[in-house]
Amino acid sequence: MTKPGVTTRQVHADRQLNHPADGAVHTSTTNAVLFEFEKTQDLVDVFQGKKMGHVYGRSSSGSMAALQTIIADMEGGIATACFATGMAAITSTMLSLFKAGDHLIVSQYLFGNTRSFLDTLMDLGVELTFVDVTSIRDVIAAKQDNTRAVFTETIANPVTQVADLRAIGKWCEEQKLLFMVDNTMTPPPAFDAKAMKVSLVLNSLTKYHGGHGHVLGGAVTDMGNFDWTSFSNIKPAYQVADERMWGITQIRKKGLRDLGATLAAQSAHLISVGIETLSLRMARSTENAMKLATYLESQDKIERVYYPGLSNHPQHYFAREQLGGYGAILSFDLVPGIDPCEFLDELKLVLSATHLGDTRTLALPVASTIFFENGQRERARMGITETMIRMSVGIEDTDDLVADFDQALAKF
Repeated sequence: MTKPGVTTRQVHADRQLNHPADGAVHTSTTNAVLFEFEKTQDLVDVFQGKKMGHVYGRSSSGSMAALQTIIADMEGGIATACFATGMAAITSTMLSLFKAGDHLIVSQYLFGNTRSFLDTLMDLGVELTFVDVTSIRDVIAAKQDNTRAVFTETIANPVTQVADLRAIGKWCEEQKLLFMVDNTMTPPPAFDAKAMKVSLVLNSLTKYHGGHGHVLGGAVTDMGNFDWTSFSNIKPAYQVADERMWGITQIRKKGLRDLGATLAAQSAHLISVGIETLSLRMARSTENAMKLATYLESQDKIERVYYPGLSNHPQHYFAREQLGGYGAILSFDLVPGIDPCEFLDELKLVLSATHLGDTRTLALPVASTIFFENGQRERARMGITETMIRMSVGIEDTDDLVADFDQALAKF
């Protein structure tokens, strides 16, 4: 039998990978905080990493383990660690792996909250260089003797710059550097992280995986591409027998266990159910985004549209060659004289809300909300204008979305 398609695998992943008890098609939630061991030596062996098992709900549970298995399989990685939120996945991973004196090359287009955390990382003594990740030359030029990793997103939020992922991955492999990618905007199968030589893939499961705006979660997946024996920050206690697991083991111990951003059992369940329709929702949202971007580009009250699917997008070629779709995030600038808040108030179907990857189409004014803390100079460096509106396109009927914009634009 040939390998099933991605939607089939997503629908049946929990049942086929985790084999729930009693014929259930979903893994039951595990709300236990503690776990009994009939033999004390078994408890000792689990603590010391000699055996697999759960010892305390903050570190692991059956519910979390089931979701981790699904995510790792979707990404094509060797292991996944799940967290309470996407930001928890990012912060826990970086705090686990890097220390004062290390240097990271990071995208200058990062999402606002991620960028804010990196300020904290710098306060702790980690050096950062922010670069234009659409240019491999800029990335290479930023390397220092103490460089440990490159960190970027696949598609930036909100201006939709697309990183030169293939070139960066190849260079990181040659230089023995960690290549860390936030894949929230292009979840599987839209981005093949393994083929792009990515070391660690991070996702906000709150977004497209969950998909319905009712659950928080995050994950980091080790793709098996990186040689952890070349990474001197791995502590001896976490240098387990399988060298491929050194990184994820330290992330689980120093990140998840010590920082405590544990994914709740019910949240793990909701995310795993959301994954069953991930491909269907992404296909519809991406189709809607392409049609809506084309429509907006033709409107005289819209000055510019930012969407990788448009042929005039600066990184359209990167998106076409590296991604299995152009995503469902787009932004646009209104012409001078139209206030973004006043325009958004005229939309009847589109929700004014901060979120991504929902079934509903969402929009917000960028400069005055999610990037307000960055200041006008930093926003300009990131390509964010003062009239920009970001949209997360949902799964509604396209004609209804277009009609909503028609009636709103007619009032200006």
